[in-house]
Amino acid sequence: MPKINVLEKNVAELIAAGEVVERPASVIKELVENAIDAGSTRITVEIQRGGVAYMRITDNGCGISAADVPLAFLRHATSKIKNAEDLDGIATLGFRGEALAATCAVARVELLTKTAEEEVGTHFGIEGGQQTFCEESGCPDGTTIIVRELFYNTPARMKFLKKDVSEGNAVAAVLDRVALSHPEIAFKLIRDGKPTLNTPGDGKLESAVYSVLGREFAKSVLPVSGESGGISVAGVTVRPISCRQARSHQFVFLNGRFVHSGTVTAAVEQAYKNSAMIGKFPAFVLNVSVPYGAVDVNVHPAKTEVRFSDERRIFDAVYYAIKNALAGGDTRPVLEVASKHKPAAFSNISVQEYRQEVLKTTPSVPAAQPVQSVTRPVTPPPVTAAPPQRLQDDGIPYFMRKDIMIERDLLTEKPSATPPAEETKPVEEKTPIEPPAPVPPTPTEPEIPLVEEEPVRVAREAFKAYIIAEKGDSIYLIDKHAAHERILFEEMKKNRTVEVQNLLTPVRVRLGREEYDAVLSSIELLQDAGFETEDFGNGTVLVRAIPAPLAGTDVVAVLQEVADSLLVRGSVQVERLDRIYHTVACKAATKAGYHSADGELLTLAKRILADRDIMYCPHGRPVAFEIRKSDLEKYFGRIQ
Repeated sequence: MPKINVLEKNVAELIAAGEVVERPASVIKELVENAIDAGSTRITVEIQRGGVAYMRITDNGCGISAADVPLAFLRHATSKIKNAEDLDGIATLGFRGEALAATCAVARVELLTKTAEEEVGTHFGIEGGQQTFCEESGCPDGTTIIVRELFYNTPARMKFLKKDVSEGNAVAAVLDRVALSHPEIAFKLIRDGKPTLNTPGDGKLESAVYSVLGREFAKSVLPVSGESGGISVAGVTVRPISCRQARSHQFVFLNGRFVHSGTVTAAVEQAYKNSAMIGKFPAFVLNVSVPYGAVDVNVHPAKTEVRFSDERRIFDAVYYAIKNALAGGDTRPVLEVASKHKPAAFSNISVQEYRQEVLKTTPSVPAAQPVQSVTRPVTPPPVTAAPPQRLQDDGIPYFMRKDIMIERDLLTEKPSATPPAEETKPVEEKTPIEPPAPVPPTPTEPEIPLVEEEPVRVAREAFKAYIIAEKGDSIYLIDKHAAHERILFEEMKKNRTVEVQNLLTPVRVRLGREEYDAVLSSIELLQDAGFETEDFGNGTVLVRAIPAPLAGTDVVAVLQEVADSLLVRGSVQVERLDRIYHTVACKAATKAGYHSADGELLTLAKRILADRDIMYCPHGRPVAFEIRKSDLEKYFGRIQ
C-alpha cells in the first residue's frame, strides 16, 4: 500500500484554490460579492486580456481595518458567520472565507483599503499565499483589490483557459448577473480601457435591465410580483411573442444570489404553456425571496446550486406570479410600420428629388399588370364555397353555435355586397323580433351619451388565411385558423365537456404498441374529451363516437395524434385532457386555404377583438397583429 503523506501548506492551498478559482470570472464573482456584502453602492471592475493579466475591483464599502487585513487572506477567515447555527440563516453572498485565500494562492494580489474610522488606509501585498509587504497608505474609504498574473505559479491550469475574449465575456456575464440582482448598486465594467457596462444604481430593476440586456429586451417585459406562503417573487418576464430560441436570458436570483434552479425554470415555462410558441422559451429576471432557513446554499463551492426544503411551494409561488403577470399585462402585438422609403426632409424636397430617393431603395419589379379598381362591386362568394364540414344543417358554422357562447345573430351583419332576396329571407324568418327603439331622455334630464363598443368591420380575407379587420383607429390582421383554434380550445377547457357525434360505422384504428397501451389506459379520459373507444384487440381500437367539432375529419389521423399526446409522462389528468382538447381544436378549426363566408369572418373578428385573453393559439402563435392608423399616416407622409 502506498505511504500516506500529509500535504504541505502551499500544495493544499493550490488544491483548495482550484475548487473556487477556475478562471478570471470566478475571481471577479467572489470579490464582487464581497464588495456587495461590505455595503457598497458603487463597484467598478477593470480587466485586461480577459482578466488573465490584470483585474481590479474597487468599491466604496465599509473597508477592512488595518488589524484584520492579514487575517482576511487566511482560509476560512470570515466576518459573515461565527458558529454552526449561523449556517441555518445565511443572508450574505459570501460566508466561507475562501475568496481571498484562494485568489492569492494562484496570483499576485494587492489590497488597498480603509475604514471610515481610520485616518489612513492599508496597502497589503501577497503572492502565492505569502505576504510580501504591509504598509500605511492614503486612500478613500472602501477597498480596492488588484489581481495580476492569474495562475502564474500553476502553468498546468493556465493552458485550460480560453482565449482572452472568451474569458472577458465570462467576466462580463458575471457582472450582468450581479447588476440585475442588485439594481441599487452602480456597476461599471472596463475591458482593455473601454467601458462596456454602466448601470445607474437607482434601485429600479427596469434601469438595470435596460443597461444590461438592451433597449429591445426592456421594451418587451412585463412586471412580475406575487407572494404565496411566505415566498415572494418579483422581477420581469417577456411577453409570449418575445420568447427566444434558447434559455440564455433566464436569470434566477434567490435572496439576491444568482442560482441555477430547475424548479423555478419549470414553473415559469409551465405558466407560458399554450401562450409561448412551441420550441421557444421565455426570458425573465426573477428574484425569489424565501426564509433563509428554508434553503441550503452550502451545497456547491460556487454557491450556484441550492436545495429547497419545499420544492412545491417554490414552484406554486413562481407559477402563479408569472400567470398573473401574463394575464394582467400582456397586450396584442403591434406591427410598427417602418417608413424606410421616406427621406428625412420629406416636406422640403421636390417631386423629382423624391422620385430619385424612392428609386434608390425600391427593387426592380416586372412590368406592372393591369390593376383592378378597388371601387368595383365585388360579387359575393357562393354559399357552397365554405367547407361542408364547417357548417350545420342550418348553414351556421360550428363555432357560432350557442353551446360555445358565440352569438348567432352576428351573421345578420350586412355583407359587403347585397345577396339575392331569396338568400336573405330565411335569416329574416329566424330573427323576426325587432329590438325596441331606445327611449329618448326627458327634457328635464341632461342627455348622457352611451358608451358603446367600437364597431368591427371586416375589409377582406387575404390569401384565404388572414382576416383584415378594422376597429377604431387600428387595422388588425387575424390568422383565422389560429383564432378559431383558440376559441374552440378555450370553450372546451371552460366547460370541460364536448358534444359527441356518433359514427354511422365504427372506425378501426391501428396503433403502435405504446400508443395502443396509452389509449387503453385512458378510455375514461378519452370519453371525457368526446371519444368513445373500445379495445378491438391486437393493437387496434374501435372508435364509435368523436367530438362533434371533428365531424368530417380523418378519424384515424386524429386518434393517432391523440394517442401520441397521451405518451407524455409525468402529467396530471387535467394537463393530459388539455392536450386532447388542443388536438381536437386544431383539427376542427377552419383551415387556411379554405374560403370563409363573410359572416364567419366577421364573427371571428368580433370574438377575437372583444376578448383580450385570446391572443395566442394553443401552439403559442399570435392570433392577431395590430397596425395603428398613426403609423400608416407616418409611412405615407400624411403626418411627420
